Amino acid sequence: MMNPSISIPAWKDRQHTQFSKIPVMPWRSFKLLMPHRMRRRLRSRLRSRQSPASSIASMQTSFSPRDTLRSLQSYRWSAYDFQYLLLMIIGIFSLSLIQAPGPMGKTAIASLLLTSLLLPITRQFFLPFLPVAAWLIFFYACQFVPSEMRPGIWVRVLPALENILYGANISNILSAHQSTVLDVLAWIPYGLCHYGAPFVVSIIMFIFGPPGTVPVFAKTLGYISLTAVSIQLIFPCSPPWYENRFGLAPADYSMQGDPAGLARIDALLGIDLYTSGFHASPVVFGAFPSLHAADSTLAALFMSHVFPKLKPLFVTYTLWMWWATMYLSHHYAVDLVTGGILAAVAFYFAKARFLPRIQRDKKFRWDYDYIERGNGPDEGGYDLAHLDGDVNLDSDEWTVGSSSSISSGSLSPTEDQHLWEGETLASYSDIEAARPLGNKL
Repeated sequence: MMNPSISIPAWKDRQHTQFSKIPVMPWRSFKLLMPHRMRRRLRSRLRSRQSPASSIASMQTSFSPRDTLRSLQSYRWSAYDFQYLLLMIIGIFSLSLIQAPGPMGKTAIASLLLTSLLLPITRQFFLPFLPVAAWLIFFYACQFVPSEMRPGIWVRVLPALENILYGANISNILSAHQSTVLDVLAWIPYGLCHYGAPFVVSIIMFIFGPPGTVPVFAKTLGYISLTAVSIQLIFPCSPPWYENRFGLAPADYSMQGDPAGLARIDALLGIDLYTSGFHASPVVFGAFPSLHAADSTLAALFMSHVFPKLKPLFVTYTLWMWWATMYLSHHYAVDLVTGGILAAVAFYFAKARFLPRIQRDKKFRWDYDYIERGNGPDEGGYDLAHLDGDVNLDSDEWTVGSSSSISSGSLSPTEDQHLWEGETLASYSDIEAARPLGNKL
C-alpha cells in the first residue's frame, strides 16, 4: 500500500492535469473522420437495442376502440393533419350530392367508414386509404351535379393543343391501323392492369419495401386522383372518340360515354362489360388530365424507388399504357403528358418529405430496424453538407422535424405515432419526440 506521506512529483501532477483537460473529440471532427454509411450502421445497432425492428414492422391486432381514443389523446397534431378536415368536407359534400343510394345507404357507408377508423386493427389500413375513398365517392357523385351548374364542354381545345404541340393528332394516327392483336395488346394494360395494378403494387411494396411505403403510395394516389377529377369537373374536355364520332360539334351533358376501342373487346369476348360501363360513366368528358397515365406513372415511380434495378421494366409498362390510351381513342397525348406531370410532381414531393428511403442491405420490411425519410445525402461520401450551422448528433439521421433537416432526416418510431397512424405519415411534432433517443447516443 502506498504511503500517504509520499508526495507525487510536480511534473507527474502537471501531466495528469494536462491529460484530464484534453477535450473529447467533437462531433464535427467525428463526422469528418467516419463516413456516413459507417455512422448509420453504428446508429442502427445502438438504435435496435432500444427499439427492435419488430416494433417498426409489426401490425396492429387490437379490436378495442379505447386504444384509438388513448392514442388520439396523446397524438400531437400538426399542419399536415388538416388533410383530414379536407377529406371530411369532400366526403360530406359528395354524400349530399349522391341520390342513389338513399339516406339509409349513405348512413351505412359513413358508419362503416367510421367504424373502420375506430378499431385499431382496421384503422392501420383505412387511415391511409381515406384519400382513395374520398376520390371514389367524389368521382361517383360527379354524375349527380346538375347540368346547369357545370361549365361548358371544351371540344376544340385539346385537338388544337395536339396540333400545336405535336403537329398532328397522335391518337388518330395510332388508331388508324387496327387489328385484333393490337386490340388485345391495348386492352391488357388499359382494361385490366389499370384496375388491379394499385393492389398488386401495394402488396409487393408492403413485403419488400421499408415500413411506411404503402401508406405514402396510397395517399399520393388518392390526392392526385382527387386533383384530376376536380380538374375534369371544372375544365371538361371531349376525348378523341367524340371527335371521331361528332367532329367538333358542341357537346352537352346528356350524351353518354363511349367505350371507343374497348367496344371491339366486348365484341371479341362476347360480353357487355365496357360498353355498359362507359355509358354509365360519372364523368363523360373527363379527358384532361388522364388518370390512366397518372396512375401508371405514379406506380412506375414508386416501384422504381423500391426496385431501382427494374426501372426499365416499369418505364416500359408506363409507355405501354400511354400507347393503349391513344390507340383506343380515349385520350390525346396532351392528356397523358399532363397526367404524367401531375404524378411526377406528387411523387417527388412525397419522396422529399415522407417516403422512407431504401436501405440496400435490407430485402424485406421485417429487416428494417430504423426508417429514414426524405431525400438523403450521397451515401458514398462523408456527409460534409451537414456541417453548416448548428451540428448535433441527430441532425442528419434521426429527425425530420424542421425544413432544414427534412431532406436527410429519419423517423424513429414513437409510441404515439405507432398507435394512431401506424405506418402513415407522421407529423413533425411526433418526429420531434424522437430527438431524445438520438441525443442519447
